[in-house]
Amino acid sequence: MYVLLQLVICFTVVRGMRSEQDYLLAGRKLGVPMIAMTIFATWFGAESCIGAAGAIYENGLTGGRADPFGYALCIFFMGWFFARKLWERKLTTLADFYRQRFGIAVEKFGVLLLVPPSVIWAAAQILAFGHVLSASSSLPVELSIGFAALIVITYTALGGMLADVISDFIQGTVLIIGLIILSVVVAFNLPDPDLIQATFSPERLSFRQDGENWLSVINGWSIPFIGSLFAAELVNRVLASKSPETANKGAMVGGTIYLLVGFMPLTLGMIGPSLLPGLEDGEQILPLLAEQYLPTGLYVIFIGALVSAILSTVDSALLNAGALTSHNLVLPMIKQPSEKLKVLCARSAVVSFGVIAYVLALNADSVYGLVVEASAFGSAGIFTCCAMGLTQKRGGPYSAGASMFVGMLSYGVLAYVIDYDYAYLMSLVSAFVTFFVLMWFEEPYEELDYDTGYSLEH
Repeated sequence: MYVLLQLVICFTVVRGMRSEQDYLLAGRKLGVPMIAMTIFATWFGAESCIGAAGAIYENGLTGGRADPFGYALCIFFMGWFFARKLWERKLTTLADFYRQRFGIAVEKFGVLLLVPPSVIWAAAQILAFGHVLSASSSLPVELSIGFAALIVITYTALGGMLADVISDFIQGTVLIIGLIILSVVVAFNLPDPDLIQATFSPERLSFRQDGENWLSVINGWSIPFIGSLFAAELVNRVLASKSPETANKGAMVGGTIYLLVGFMPLTLGMIGPSLLPGLEDGEQILPLLAEQYLPTGLYVIFIGALVSAILSTVDSALLNAGALTSHNLVLPMIKQPSEKLKVLCARSAVVSFGVIAYVLALNADSVYGLVVEASAFGSAGIFTCCAMGLTQKRGGPYSAGASMFVGMLSYGVLAYVIDYDYAYLMSLVSAFVTFFVLMWFEEPYEELDYDTGYSLEH
């Protein structure tokens, strides 16, 4: 019934959809409450409720470096430094910025780097949906994943950004209520305090594992913070705001909500070993706690909350991948496409990437691992180009393209060939040094308006 409600919202919203701007950015009419809640709901997904709680269950606070702390810091930083700058450029997608600032070739290359993380992220949510359904029913995981994919693809392709945002508001509210209910019930039914105290040992309260050096710690923090700072899902929420002030405040409020709500699964993951010791799969901790501690009615609400966290994230990821592909790759090859054709292209891309995400989910072992890989893939070059392009006048297509390529190549070699411990940090340094050196050897690129082709200064 809860999932059916999401589909009803989509069918209702789709009737008022007239243009690509309506489908991809909700007409740029969103206020602070909607922006804050959709940022929170989009980011607070399966990795927060399922993956991070499981990582904290197994490793203590070290498992929470990415979530909630790293991602909350990422959202704050976006609102504080970059939200206004991005909104004022009147972009439709993040790849439009690359076209304006660095040219068409960098735009296309940027799309190739931005789309895979979104699809991987969507796969992580679909996998988590399968875990939730499997844990709360007799359905096998494979069948649960298939059902999850079907619902999510239909839901996202139909409704676009506006349905996404409205649903995010509902889902975010249900998620907060569900986590509060579980946290309160568990708090009132705690076992022997000595057992609980043992789970808060100095080792589990440290953000640094025994024997771990500081380079490894910095590498672990940099992936969620820097790797997701210019994630297209976050940028799209900024672009859908009705004003630059709304974009700024919405991101700051969304980051605050994220951090506060994130402390609940963090706490449950910390005390989990004393409540449910010896779990083979730590990512099952929250569903199993709910099943053990909640009566049937409250348990249903909590499962609805987990489904909310998943749906609110996966639809955003698929919508982003579809937007980048249709708006920046397909439509530029069509002369004067109609608004109807633009929306059709975006929907077709969403469905295609949904199928790919489903296949990835079937072959993945860990929700948390998928999300970390999504944050790391190609993001060193993405971050470098966005940060330098928004703050520096120098640097053109060669600086940007080379830094993207070097960032992607260095991470791939260091992480998958050499198995280097600080692969992401080194890829970030490589991308930045590449851009910084090359920008002194080329003239600043003349920025062009995406739609008219005129110089922005003109």
